[in-house]
Order: sequence, then structure tokens, then C-alpha cells
Amino acid sequence: MIEKNRKIKAVCSCLGDMLLLFAAYLLANYLRFNYIRFFQEGGAGPALDIAQDVRTLAAGAVFAVLDGAVLWLLRLYDDTRLYGLWRKSRIIAVVNLVGVVAFQAALYQMRLTNFSRMVLVLFYLLGTFLLLVKRLVMRWYRRRRRDKGEGLRHVLMIGGGKIAAQYLLALEHNPYYGFAVDGYLSDRENPGLACRYLGGYEKLDACLEDPVIEEAVIALDAADMSHITSALAACDKHGTRVTMVPFYNDYLPARPTIDVLGECKLINIRQTPFDNLANAFVKRMLDIVGSLILIVLTSPVMLAVAIGVKLSSPGPVLFRQERIGLNKKPFMMYKFRSMRVNTQQDTAWSTDADPRKTRFGSFIRKFSLDELPQFFNVLKGDMSLVGPRPEIPFHVEHFKEEIPRYLVRQQVRPGCTGWAQVNGLRGDTDIAERIRYDIWYIENWTVALDIKIIFRTVFGGKMVNNEKLS
Repeated sequence: MIEKNRKIKAVCSCLGDMLLLFAAYLLANYLRFNYIRFFQEGGAGPALDIAQDVRTLAAGAVFAVLDGAVLWLLRLYDDTRLYGLWRKSRIIAVVNLVGVVAFQAALYQMRLTNFSRMVLVLFYLLGTFLLLVKRLVMRWYRRRRRDKGEGLRHVLMIGGGKIAAQYLLALEHNPYYGFAVDGYLSDRENPGLACRYLGGYEKLDACLEDPVIEEAVIALDAADMSHITSALAACDKHGTRVTMVPFYNDYLPARPTIDVLGECKLINIRQTPFDNLANAFVKRMLDIVGSLILIVLTSPVMLAVAIGVKLSSPGPVLFRQERIGLNKKPFMMYKFRSMRVNTQQDTAWSTDADPRKTRFGSFIRKFSLDELPQFFNVLKGDMSLVGPRPEIPFHVEHFKEEIPRYLVRQQVRPGCTGWAQVNGLRGDTDIAERIRYDIWYIENWTVALDIKIIFRTVFGGKMVNNEKLS
């Protein structure tokens, strides 16, 4: 009955979205052509007739149905509480945008060539707005119910060790998902777990008999994995949904992928979004176009900086240093020279009060002007506009022994700026924390995230660092 109710709710939600989209289409026509009638002497003319054309209205209805079907196929209506509002909003915005473009092409094929493009713009904005407002209202309603103890998904946790504690902590930090752990089963009671101890694993069948339990979460440590077979069998016997938190949870990326080789399921725990050729192509095209634009825009500044470097101290204008890039391959990174020529450039980090800096070098480092030549590294393909900052070979060899997963960052091109940098982790900061941010970026990359990082770098003051002017 619970599963049947879930499906009914999903269908009703999808039908509701279709009705909202069609209402948005009618509202877009009303706003557009009443606006014309008000400001245009003599009425709206033939434009209003087109808006009321049966074929136009039918096209709007077909769009609403197809858009809802695509959202259904993307599993937007699945009864999972782990789809956050931000992720749903992105899916809706992208699907509606693609749908409106296809809608325009369909209207053209129907010979409605003189329809209003402003209607389509209003349609997209209103349709997206209404679908998002619907979800905001539903989210508010569910939160109100959960605050009263209603609408919760009751969970039985199987396991009582470190992995179980991680799961409970995650629920504590995300209460809006609406999970309620009624208790846990384990061979031994763990006083550190903030939920009720129900007894040993032999009580699993009895606990699953409780009709309140909707889902079982298997959160067994490696030492307790001998119980997994009986736990899965008991859940299947009672028709209970099962979710697993693997004991190797700390080693899994945010979105692991699974391949099938015969009867073997292969979990790719070190796959990046750029293993997908389409993602890699989009990322590279953005780098090429972006670096060309930035080289043109900053060329006057680069010329002025080059002259300043040449006049400030003897030596070359450009500073070339070997760094480690994609797949641990070395490359020469370019910067404007900000220090006097020295012998420590391959092993030593610069510091705020570094005596090797020139006065002009201190100025260009303060405003990150010394890094402008790296746009040429991006154009060559050694670097990306956004990614983990590249390190010199000396530091790579040193940190790979000390920092877990340090070399995971070498699976992507290093960047001129990155997620760690826009979060304040620049220069001589905690390297382990920087790696954590870098790996999060690699596992969660999107085009929108790259654009966000670039905007925060340029307009969020991240190009100006804490370095003091000497």
C-alpha cells in the first residue's frame, strides 16, 4: 500500500506540473497581447488571433505533456529525499530551456511563423517560476508536518559502529530530508549513537514486522560484514526497501558509477566527470574560448606589467617553473617574474615577507597580475581556467606520502583558479584542507560551478590576496 501511494503521489505531482506549464503558457499569451492592446491603438490586431489559434493552444498543451514526461524520465518525481531543492531547480531550468527551443521549432513546422517570441520568453520564465514555487511550497508544507512529527520516513538501522555513526551525523546535519531512525541493531550497544538500541541482529525479523518501518539502512563496519547476507535476505523477505552505507564510504566519490562485467558489478571510485568525452570536450572548449578572450582583454595590462618587471630588476620578464599537471605529467608554467633571480625557485614556497621579492613584484603579486601569462598555458592545454592549483615536483613527491588522496587532483588539468582558492585557501595555507576542496570540485564539477568560480575570482575580490606591499 505504501508503494502504491508513492506512485499515486508521483503521478499527481507530474500532472500538476503539466497543468502549471499550460497555465504559464496561457498567462504568457495574456500578458503579452493585453500589453499590446493597452499600448497599441486599434487593439492587438492579428497577433491576438494567432495566440488564440487552436493549433497554438494545442502546441502549448503538447509541450506541457512532453516537458512533464521528460522530468518523469529524469526521475524528478521519485520518492527519494536525497534530491535537494537546488538540484531539482537546475533540472527544471535546463529541461524547460531545451523544451522552449524545441517548442519554437515545432511551431515553425506548424507554419505559425509570426507568433510572438516574447511569449516564449515569458513562457519559460513563468513556467520555471511556477514549478519552483510549487516545490518551495511543498517543501515548506513538509517541514511543517515534520516539525509536528508527521510525514517522516521511519528507518531501521542495521549496524552500530563507525559507519552507523557517520550516517546519523549526516541525518543530524540534514534534518529537512525527513528521515527518522527508530533504532539500531548490533551485537553490542554503542552509547555514542543518538538513537535507541533494539538488540542484536537476531531481532531483525521481529523489527521488520513492524509496519511503521519503511526502510532499512545497512551501515555495517568491515568487521561486521558477515551479517550482510542475512540482513539482505530478511529485508527481501519482508519487502522492505534497503539502503547501504558501505564500510569503504570514506573512499567513495560523491557520485560513483557502476559498470557491469558479466556477473560482476564494478564500482568506479576514482572516475571523474571528465572521463565522459562530452564533459571533457565542453571543458576544453570553454578553456580555449575563455583563454583567447582573456588574452585579448588583458593584453594591455600584460604589456604594462612586462615593462614594469623589466625596469624593476635585471633578469627575464617571464618566470618559467616546472609544475605537475594532468596525469602527473610535468609542464612549464609561465608567470611574470616577481622575485630576483635565485636558486630556490624549484623547492621553496614564497612567503609574505620574502626578501627575494622586488617592490614591483610585491605589487603584481598582491593583485595576482603575475599569473596572467598562465592564460597561454590554458590555451596550450597544460592548464584549465578552473581546477586545482599546480604544484612543483618537489612538493608533489613530499605531499603524496603525507596527504591521503593527494594525487587524485592530478586526474584533471590544474587551473588558474579553483574551488579552494575562492574559499580562501591560497598560498601558505592548510594543504590537507586545500586537497579536500580540490577533490570536492573534481567529483562535483559542472559548467555552472566553473562559471561560479570564475565570477567569484573576478568579482568576489579573490584576485587580491593578503600579501603585503613591500
